[in-house]
Amino acid sequence: MSLNDLNTRLGLAALAGAAFLVLVAIPQWVFSPSNVGNIILSPTFWPYILAAFLALVGVGLLLTPAGPVSDTEEDDPKGSPWLRLAGLGAIMILTMFALPRLGMVWSCMLAFAATAFMFRTRYPKAALVCAILVPLVLYAFFAHVAGVAIPQGQFVRLP
Repeated sequence: MSLNDLNTRLGLAALAGAAFLVLVAIPQWVFSPSNVGNIILSPTFWPYILAAFLALVGVGLLLTPAGPVSDTEEDDPKGSPWLRLAGLGAIMILTMFALPRLGMVWSCMLAFAATAFMFRTRYPKAALVCAILVPLVLYAFFAHVAGVAIPQGQFVRLP
C-alpha cells in the first residue's frame, strides 16, 4: 500500500467518523439542557468542536500530496517500538501517581514534555513551550472562564 493510498483511506475514515459524530453520536447520546446561557458551557459544544477538527484532519489527509516512502527507518532500531510502548505506559502510570500530589496542570506539563522527548521530537523547543503553555491556558479557561474546579496539588497551588 502506498502512502497516498494510506492517506486517502485515513482521510475518508476521519471524514466518516466526523460525519457519524455530527449526525448520529452527538445528537443521540450527548444531552444538553435547553437553558444553557453560554454556548461554550453547553455539553454539546466541545464534542462538535472535536468533530470539526476530525473533519479538518480528514480533509488535510485527502489534500496532502504523498511524499517519498523509504523502506528502512534509520531512526528506529529493532525493538524500539516495544521500548517506547513500555515507556509510554510508565509515563501514564507516573502521571496517575503524580496527579494527587502535583495537581492536574503540573502533572500534564511533565507528561507532555516526557512524551515529546521520549518520542524524540524534531522540535524540542516548541514541544517544551507547548508542554508549559497548553496546560496553563486550559487551566485559565476552565478555572476562570468556565468556573470548573481543576484539581490542585499538595505542593503548588495556581491562582
